[in-house]
Amino acid sequence: MSDLRKINIDGQEIEVDGAMTLIQACEIAGIEVPRFCYHERLSIAGNCRMCLVEVVGGPPKPAASCAMQVRDLRPGPEGQPPVVKTNSPMVKKAREGVMEFLLINHPLDCPICDQGGECDLQDQAMAYGVDFSRFREPKRAVDDLDLGPLVETHMTRCISCTRCVRFTTEVAGITQMGQTGRGEDAEITAYLGETLDSNLQGNIIDLCPVGALVSKPYAFTARPWELTKTESIDVMDALCSSIRVDTKGREVMRFLPRNHDGVNEEWISDKTRFVWDGLRRQRLDRPYVREGGKLRPATWPEALGKAAQAIKGADKLAGLVGDLAPVEAAYALKQLVEGQDGVVECRTDGAKLPAGNRSGYVGTATIEEIDTAESILLIGTDPRTEAPVLNARIRKAWSHGAQVAVVGPAVDLTYDYYHAGDDRAALQKVVDMGGDDEIRGKRSIVIVGQGALTEADGAAVLAAAQAVAAETESGLLVLHTAAGRVGAMDVGALNDRGMEAVSEADVIVNLGADEIEIAEGAFVIYQGSHGDRGAHRADVILPGAAYTEENALFVNTEGRPQLALRAGFAPGEAKENWAILRALSGEIGATLPFDSLAQLRKAMIEEVPHLAQVDEVPQNDWRAEPRGKLGDAAFRYAIGDFYLTNPIARASQLMAELSALAKARGHSKIAAE
Repeated sequence: MSDLRKINIDGQEIEVDGAMTLIQACEIAGIEVPRFCYHERLSIAGNCRMCLVEVVGGPPKPAASCAMQVRDLRPGPEGQPPVVKTNSPMVKKAREGVMEFLLINHPLDCPICDQGGECDLQDQAMAYGVDFSRFREPKRAVDDLDLGPLVETHMTRCISCTRCVRFTTEVAGITQMGQTGRGEDAEITAYLGETLDSNLQGNIIDLCPVGALVSKPYAFTARPWELTKTESIDVMDALCSSIRVDTKGREVMRFLPRNHDGVNEEWISDKTRFVWDGLRRQRLDRPYVREGGKLRPATWPEALGKAAQAIKGADKLAGLVGDLAPVEAAYALKQLVEGQDGVVECRTDGAKLPAGNRSGYVGTATIEEIDTAESILLIGTDPRTEAPVLNARIRKAWSHGAQVAVVGPAVDLTYDYYHAGDDRAALQKVVDMGGDDEIRGKRSIVIVGQGALTEADGAAVLAAAQAVAAETESGLLVLHTAAGRVGAMDVGALNDRGMEAVSEADVIVNLGADEIEIAEGAFVIYQGSHGDRGAHRADVILPGAAYTEENALFVNTEGRPQLALRAGFAPGEAKENWAILRALSGEIGATLPFDSLAQLRKAMIEEVPHLAQVDEVPQNDWRAEPRGKLGDAAFRYAIGDFYLTNPIARASQLMAELSALAKARGHSKIAAE
């Protein structure tokens, strides 16, 4: 039940929930209150005192608006709504005093600070501070921390807002940061000098309101006003987080998160944030053809001609849709290959995802429903590596009292869970328990991972997961690992026999599938952005654009279509993926019926109408898959190395370093170490 209260803020009377803090009530009234430590997604610390306001009729001193609830205010003498002032002389004097204190020990090194131009301290010193300092004593200095290769520290700049400590503890679920000492000896530090062990640690760079925590790989490379900012979608995991791509000229300089409550809130994983150096390395920037066992550079007409000749002479033609392929490219490939009586397949890892049954390959739950879930069952998935931001949401639900159960190998998920077992027998036991009265009637979600679906009995595992969801009246979420998979399934880029049909082909058009080995014998036309496994096996290479270099549609793991916008241009002679397939179809003599991206999308949406519902999650009709016999093997997780899951990440020097560090951390120490 909501407890609505009236409150008067700066002469404006509004009605808000009594549980709200004054700073939230001010936001609803459209009044800006400065803050350093308060953050709406973290617990309240109340330690920077920048958000002071005057409560009329209260104690004769300013109150911290982040730590006082509306229901704590007393009404006026005749029952009038309580009055709060955010711009009175008392408040102004208090804010100037707080700002002066914050700047006592802050080194005034803005010209060389990476936060310059996007710094909360700069902005608020201009807006609420004074233009002089009365402090003549020497400033204190603090040793910098080594938090690893991602976060660079300048701890002398730290204003002890504790946002980084609260984020790592509450959201990321690690306990390596804290504050020690008191008074001028107080400092944020890492436990025993440890580096951070989390794949969400980059978010503390965004949270830091000063330049104490900055991005190590991005340091000293650009200023915010030099960058062109493009809103786009991330493809490093199937969550498809909302991101902003910052480019300088043709180079991507950094990725930042955008707020999207339905998907990633305002967090992104470290792979998403730091993979940009992989966009510069090992790029395919011109066509190649293989002659005498060696690849040599070629012109576009020559490469397309050779590819067309192979396709026309094929007995059995197959198309492979890779993990990072946008929906438009998957649709164009399907039209091209099926027009030549070939087969296409997007389930390159052999996942037993059902064709045409969206409730089977996407599910019926949304990511946002995890926040309010009271019971969560994870089957064959390790969300900490498969989708770290989604794992943070599960942790949030757990911290609010949700019960989590896991069927699969025991791993550290950053929260407590009931381990039901790691094999099919444990899943069968959960199915047999069926309508567990403890779960029924609760808001509950079953999350099934790709590791559970890629084995021989994947279809039976999915049917079992559906049975548990149906029995317990839970939502079902299929957690994918490939950003392009759901979109490719939506446009029907698959066949009845899966990868078996592809293995029989003598000509394969490979659209960026780099996670599989293609057997000797077939003629391979590879279209992709990086010189990875697929390019090594290719007979013809057609260089395509990466995800930041073309306008494209991606459908995330919950079935939400989202638009990725072009932030830069592909290097050299590389072209957009749909345009290459359109040109190839012309060479074959079976021209695809579209000349622009808009025409392609129109044709695609006529076939698959829900793709037009950008940023909405379509409702999926429930259709249970036929029950099969479960095997007896233990579950295996889909991702072994979080940092090296796709060609862009494998081209990144930083991801290789992080992967090596993670392996070294996993290596068990012996006594002398």
